[in-house]
Amino acid sequence: MVNSFLQGPLVLNNNGAWCWFQDERALIDPAANTLLVGSVAAPEGQGGAERGGNIEVAVVNLATGQSRVHVLHERLEADDHNAPALFIRPDGRYVAMYAKHKTDNYSRWRVSTKPHDASEWEPEQQFDWTELADGRGATYSNLHALSAEGRVYNFVRAINDDPTLMISEDDGSTWSYGGKLFTRPKIGYVNGYTRYVSNGTDRIDLITTDHHPRDFNNSIYHGYIQGDGLHDAEGKVVSKPVIGSAGINQAALTTVFEAGSTLDGDVLTHGWTTDLRRRGTELAAILTCRANDVNGPLQREQMLDVDDHRLLYARFDGVRWKLHPLAVAGPGLLPHEQDYTGLGAVDPNDLDRVYISAPVDPRTGKATEHYEIYRGVTSDAGASWTWEAITEGSTVDNLRPMVVPGDPSVHAVCWFRGSMASSQAYETEIVALVDAPRG
Repeated sequence: MVNSFLQGPLVLNNNGAWCWFQDERALIDPAANTLLVGSVAAPEGQGGAERGGNIEVAVVNLATGQSRVHVLHERLEADDHNAPALFIRPDGRYVAMYAKHKTDNYSRWRVSTKPHDASEWEPEQQFDWTELADGRGATYSNLHALSAEGRVYNFVRAINDDPTLMISEDDGSTWSYGGKLFTRPKIGYVNGYTRYVSNGTDRIDLITTDHHPRDFNNSIYHGYIQGDGLHDAEGKVVSKPVIGSAGINQAALTTVFEAGSTLDGDVLTHGWTTDLRRRGTELAAILTCRANDVNGPLQREQMLDVDDHRLLYARFDGVRWKLHPLAVAGPGLLPHEQDYTGLGAVDPNDLDRVYISAPVDPRTGKATEHYEIYRGVTSDAGASWTWEAITEGSTVDNLRPMVVPGDPSVHAVCWFRGSMASSQAYETEIVALVDAPRG
């Protein structure tokens, strides 16, 4: 049995969005029976300019469906890249970490004053990257705790725009610089778009690109952090120690997607990381890429007509990766961001289930007026899929779904819907479908 009031989309926040390189953006707290979702408000949305740039956490009571929005920082910056990462400490208090989009040099965090309660927070603290990053800014937050180490990691894009880390030995109360994961001469905007997933005990897996897909024909690589060493997928140590490292070239890891490879007759290029989840010893990832791109090595201003993207599903059985087509993702979501798509998410409690946002119905191959949400289920580790529409006939776009971890008995799918002109300008609300046991 499930709560009947949660059968339709529930509005969690009437103004908000997120990027996809912060985690966890949403969590279920079983002790409080609540769903927490972090986001950034935009001036185009409800509340206008006075609310634009607010860093917010919506808290939903899963017993009643009531939602309350708490502000972590008023008018920080209107940009979906600034969405907070959330973490539940062993003592039940919450940590929220957030940063601007490369426009200043601070990683910011707050800790809730009470366990399992997001209504009050300690004053904001800041980590200053100015000297370390030569004043070039910091972006993103990704919080992952390893209980065997008694350490929390925060993965940030900082020095040389490389994947860089902070560490906390006191459950996120204070932070120090931890080193870099990857580095190489920068091409274009940044180095290495990385997604992370932890087993919570002693291992953090990751997938990463070379650079930004508009600047480089990316492959995608997999490795993991364990015992202060960075390993490839086969377990070979490619860098040790991790803490204090100057970083290595990510190409030393195991290739999951090779740029220029052919899959079902399509030549796939310009890979990008979308989602990564772990269940036991297995991993599942969603990747995006261009299909049969005819632009080639043209100038950047000539490469804005990419009209065929694909979503790929990659599965790691503990030994090797297998890559499968997932769905057609359509043209670029935004005219100035030719590699943006509606994205997709793997269910952290069931790697055989995914949700995608697409302007093409995967059941029929026909284009739809707006981006819709679809649920896909596989019985053969991704080789084939059965699809169901979660939204249909929408009057607005439905974008960037995520399946919320924290309680396997609660199945919560969140996305935002509305109109999006850029990462800094959107009029969207956050909604969720939730199946939860009766209280």
